Amino acid sequence: MSPARPPSARTTGDTELDRRLEELLDAAGVTANRDQLLELLVTVVRLSSDRSDRLDLKIATAALREMADGFELFAPYRSVRKITMFGSARTATSDPLYALARDLAALLAAHGWSTVTGAGPGIMAAGLEGAGADHAFGINIRLPFEQGANEFIASDPKLVSMKYFFTRKLLLIKESYGYAVLPGGFGTLDEAFELLTLLQTGKAEPAPVVLLDVPGGTYWQKWEAFVVGEVAARRLIADDDRRLYTIVDGVDAAAAEILGFYRNYHSLRWVGDTLVIRLERRPTEAEVDDLTARFGDIVRGAIAVLDQPLPAERRAEQFPELARVALRFDRVSYARLRDLIAAVNQLDSAPPPIRLR
Repeated sequence: MSPARPPSARTTGDTELDRRLEELLDAAGVTANRDQLLELLVTVVRLSSDRSDRLDLKIATAALREMADGFELFAPYRSVRKITMFGSARTATSDPLYALARDLAALLAAHGWSTVTGAGPGIMAAGLEGAGADHAFGINIRLPFEQGANEFIASDPKLVSMKYFFTRKLLLIKESYGYAVLPGGFGTLDEAFELLTLLQTGKAEPAPVVLLDVPGGTYWQKWEAFVVGEVAARRLIADDDRRLYTIVDGVDAAAAEILGFYRNYHSLRWVGDTLVIRLERRPTEAEVDDLTARFGDIVRGAIAVLDQPLPAERRAEQFPELARVALRFDRVSYARLRDLIAAVNQLDSAPPPIRLR
């Protein structure tokens, strides 16, 4: 009998069994990310205990398979910026909202962006129609009352189907650089609130969120009246949290908000306790000093300009050509971090605004 060790994420607690799992990875030719794959195998061993019933295992198996399918779908397109579009499946093709969603996807496609959405009718079909075949990704949810994927994505290899809403939501949010939410029912509101929650808590990277309606529409104004009059008034969210989204009433305004978010800001990464923000243009020392003064409420110490990537970034070869600033962010004030990104995009050293048309 192999000597037992205390179980952890990377050990079963059985030395001999751990050795066999390592041999399995060797037999599969695994060299990259072995630590993460070993944790997956250890988790499978944990699920093999008598405490997991058949339904538990079916849920875990289906969820892992769906995530693997989704990751495989998006892997060749990781460098492509994408917008996720949420909205009602019940929106008719004659509805002005349909044209709005279609035209926004088309305009973003002209700037090299792709659209990710569900594969059903309504706003989902509008987004995929506007994006065109080269820029369309569909993540379908299998429902008994819908007839599969719409005509714009049904035969496209960039389509994947999900059984569970939670795996579908993961893929709709994980791969995107921006979000457009159009009026919809329970599902759309659920997606909008979950997205805002992930941004509010830092579980999703900062990104532009546009709540889009037709000119003169009242859907999002009435929604915000509830958020302000009930949720914020009871101090259930911070006043700053309202800046996690922008209400717009047209295609140009929506595209300007989404594309403008990446005017100078590119991406971010945590390296230990340091937040590294990658930029298209290097800011001046005076600009960084000004940012430190303006955002001292969320930054400990001074914001610093980096001359090169930190070692952890260099090892991962993550955008070594980009300019960088580093800061000690409080990991709480994500709406204010959104303000900091907006300020970075307005620096004199930032690239000029993108022309839409």
